[in-house]
Amino acid sequence: MNAIQIRSRLSAGDEIAFLDVREEGPHSRAQPLFAVNLPLSRLELDIGRLVPRLRVPIILFDDGGGEADRAADRLRQLGYGDVSVAEGGLAAWKAAGGELFRDVNVPSKAFGEWVEAHRHTPMIDALDLKALLDQGGDVVVLDSRPFGEYGRMTIPTSIDCPGAELVLRARDLAPSPDTLVVVNCAGRTRSIIGAQSLINAGLPNPVRALRNGTIGWTLAGLEVETGAQRRTEAPNEQALTWARNAASGVAERAGVRIIDRATLARFEAEADRHSLFKFDVRLPEEHEAGHAPGFFNAPGGQLVQATDEYVGVRGARMVLADSDGVRARMTGSWLRQLGWNDVYVLDEGLNRLVTGSGKWLPPRPEPARQVPLISVPDLRNLLDHGDATVIDLATSPIHKTAHIPGARFAIRSRFTQDLPGGLRPGLVVLTSPDGALARFSYDDALTALNRPLVVLEGGTQAWKAAGLPLESGIKDPLSPVDDVYRRPYEGTDNAEEAMRGYIAWELELVDQIRRDGTARFRPI
Repeated sequence: MNAIQIRSRLSAGDEIAFLDVREEGPHSRAQPLFAVNLPLSRLELDIGRLVPRLRVPIILFDDGGGEADRAADRLRQLGYGDVSVAEGGLAAWKAAGGELFRDVNVPSKAFGEWVEAHRHTPMIDALDLKALLDQGGDVVVLDSRPFGEYGRMTIPTSIDCPGAELVLRARDLAPSPDTLVVVNCAGRTRSIIGAQSLINAGLPNPVRALRNGTIGWTLAGLEVETGAQRRTEAPNEQALTWARNAASGVAERAGVRIIDRATLARFEAEADRHSLFKFDVRLPEEHEAGHAPGFFNAPGGQLVQATDEYVGVRGARMVLADSDGVRARMTGSWLRQLGWNDVYVLDEGLNRLVTGSGKWLPPRPEPARQVPLISVPDLRNLLDHGDATVIDLATSPIHKTAHIPGARFAIRSRFTQDLPGGLRPGLVVLTSPDGALARFSYDDALTALNRPLVVLEGGTQAWKAAGLPLESGIKDPLSPVDDVYRRPYEGTDNAEEAMRGYIAWELELVDQIRRDGTARFRPI
């Protein structure tokens, strides 16, 4: 399929999975707007979650490196029946006049800028906020990111209140209508969407987005706080009643449809004809405490911020659920504004459906055949005598944090280029965090090496569970460390130039979206 045909299908809203099968590093440097990144190296791990319907049309995209052809073969082996490759990849897309975007989660970030440009979301600069805080002003700062991101660095005094929680909890956190509510994130998108959520819901307080988030705070020469642990509590009954009424009004304005359990059952029966995604939009700890069968946890703020990490099919049907009647409706309102048409909220929520606890993950395919395994004690014995080489298939950030001593980082999609000649004699052992990716990668490694090869049973987690030592850093990698894009807004050690460049890029997105012409954003 050529670039013009793909653009036509994306613009028409057809049900289609447009997948960029390169690693996240190359993907982040140049990509079509709605290309969902699913690297060939992790294909089996995530395809069932991102593309659950075997008969959905799939178009694969690369930069001429052959990943798309290899991914097509693998998907057909897994039972996907309508798979094609984008002709000419990146070069052909550009030659046909297609716009190329950089960074990750681009549709959501571009939408945030679109909202600010069209709804003129009010903002406050970092120095003005700092002055208010220093003066003891009547202001509350709400950090709209997940708790883990919040803890790494945030604005001093801020309280963590992830995006979908804002309308649910804001009245409790700022009961006086005179209190200024400031919403921040690391950059711009979640600040804008969070502040606009409160405005759309009719919060009586003055509301501002912190201009450029913690990046803007840092560039102003101000210190961020690390290790913060402040979290919101459940809202009182009065605040909950207000939130439910407000969210219902916003959802109705956005065109979110409310369904009952009978309609959900019909959707489930039709899932082989229309891709269905069911999301529990509550906080992760709530989901793990009890969830409904088949509902994947996608906290509402993150589902809006990074929709492409949860849904791999344009034109798919989404059913959202919560336990309070607020978070699913607010999340659904943003998905509708993002251009997703088939967005539904389960009216009864999860209160009568919860049957399981712990994390729920969609089923994964099984490896094509049994692979030879090695136990942790046997591997330790071999390593003690220098008779084995461990190849670690974890992502580079995970490998850098902790890996089996001496293990070498490698990317599965590059086995043919990187493995031959790069290993010493002896047994080769594949590992990955839980061993699943290592099992899927066995045949690829065997083809590249043509020598004795086994998989560590239970992966690196089993090694750690046995109380054995781990080491950090990336030493002597077999593959280029280009599998994960380092976000300029994460952490506290980002270069000023990178942060300024990121903000400038975000501000240019509105013009890029206009030139591209395939987005159907519709802010209310």
